[in-house]
This record gives sequence, structure tokens and C-alpha cells, in this order.
Amino acid sequence: MYKAMTIALAAAVCAAGAASAHITLEQNQAPSGKAYKAILRVGHGCDGKATIKIRVKIPEGLLSAKPMPKPGWSVEKVEAAYEKGYDLYGKPVKEGVGEITWSGGNLADDEYDEFVFRATVAKEIAPGTRIYVPIVQECTDGAVERWIEVPAAGKSSDDYETPAPYFDVIEQPRS
Repeated sequence: MYKAMTIALAAAVCAAGAASAHITLEQNQAPSGKAYKAILRVGHGCDGKATIKIRVKIPEGLLSAKPMPKPGWSVEKVEAAYEKGYDLYGKPVKEGVGEITWSGGNLADDEYDEFVFRATVAKEIAPGTRIYVPIVQECTDGAVERWIEVPAAGKSSDDYETPAPYFDVIEQPRS
């Protein structure tokens, strides 16, 4: 009896782990003041439905965001004002790409793919800052997964079902 309960519990834990898989960033660190290549890893669709759109909110402090074109997908960039001004390689900037959307493709639930954009981490962002990148994943039949949860104080991403992916800002490497 005990053995059967242990096996059942182990199976439930494994199933919960598979169900909680989410969109992640391949690189979990980026230096302040330098370019960051954000590789979004999409490991599944929405409850068995194929992914047809990925929308990324570019967080404050990521400047000059540029999406990588993806064969079979259209890309759209939406400009937005920054909350404050930044210095980007000696030039003041007050606005830039605030959202990137890839759409028109079809990524089956049982397939994996990556969506990529490049941006510069503002040199004004202090090392040790955690940057969250909210993402909305739209699927067929109106299914949606919102990977937008940012942990409250004292919590971590592991405490949430649909956490936003993140990376940590680090000091610039010395040359």
C-alpha cells in the first residue's frame, strides 16, 4: 500500500512539473551597458493547442530592441516612450521599441522553438537588478498563456504558475 502511494505521489509530482513548464530566457545574465541577445525558448503550446503568436513587452531599461526575423512568421514592432531618458552610446534616448510580436506561424504543442531579439541593457541599470520580460503566448482556438507574473517581495518565480522570464544584470566585464 505504502509503495503504491509513493509511486502515485511521484507520478503526480512529475505531471505537475511537466504542466508548469514555461517560456524561459536562454541567457540568465546580461552586463549593464552592453547588448543582450534574448533567446525566448517556447517549449509547448497552450493546453495542447498550437502557438500562433508571441507578444513580448520590452521592459524599461532595455534599449534599441530589434527582433530577429523568423521564417514563416511576421514581426511587428510597437514604439513606446520610456519612463525616463537614457544615454545610449553617448546619445540621449527617450523612446524605442516597447513591444515585439511574432505572428502568422504555427508551432505545434509537441514542438519547440526559439524567438530572438537583441537590446542594450541601459548603463543606468544597476548590477544586481532582475529584469522581467512579460510574454503573452496566443494559441489556436483562442487559447492564451500569459507569462507575466512578477514575484512580490519575499517570493520567487517558482511560487507562480505563469511567471515572466527574467535575467539578472551584472557588472560589465573588465578588459
